Amino acid sequence: MFIQTEATPNPATVKFLPGRTVLETGTADFREAEEARTASDLAGALFDVPGVAGVFFGSDFITITKAGSEWQHMKPAILGTIMEHFLSGRPVMNGAFEAAEHGPEEEFYDPADAEIVATIKELLDQRVRPAVAQDGGDITFRGFEGGTVFLNMKGSCAGCPSSTATLKHGIQNLLKHFIPEVQSVEQYA
Repeated sequence: MFIQTEATPNPATVKFLPGRTVLETGTADFREAEEARTASDLAGALFDVPGVAGVFFGSDFITITKAGSEWQHMKPAILGTIMEHFLSGRPVMNGAFEAAEHGPEEEFYDPADAEIVATIKELLDQRVRPAVAQDGGDITFRGFEGGTVFLNMKGSCAGCPSSTATLKHGIQNLLKHFIPEVQSVEQYA
């Protein structure tokens, strides 16, 4: 098994490509070791690697966020953990855990804005999420209120130094171009 690695725009994250499906649908973002251990043997084992502060599963990639350690010391242990897990044939997620943050997140918007929200989601799914996934992250719609679109950034996007530029100059301009009702885009924690 050959696992490729890719740098991301966030210097604290690296994208690992195991060459096989990681999650069939959705994504899973872990920022705490206990939650990770409950949901996924692989995520729990990755948190056992010294310096791992976050684990994000996408369709065909795993993004690891570090805290304080150096990648040169961490990569061999991370690669070994990923390889061992996939060669064992065990599933990535345990039991009934659902992808995309344990099921759908609560969205907020006025029902009168349902058509605008549908267009926002379509633009995000077709134009934004594929590009963000290439960088080892994901962006999900959380709400629309008073002309402001609220998005949740995950994986390498969470805490990335360029995430504000991505939101303000990339996504905001795209949405404002196609949807006149959109005035701004904000990160929703």
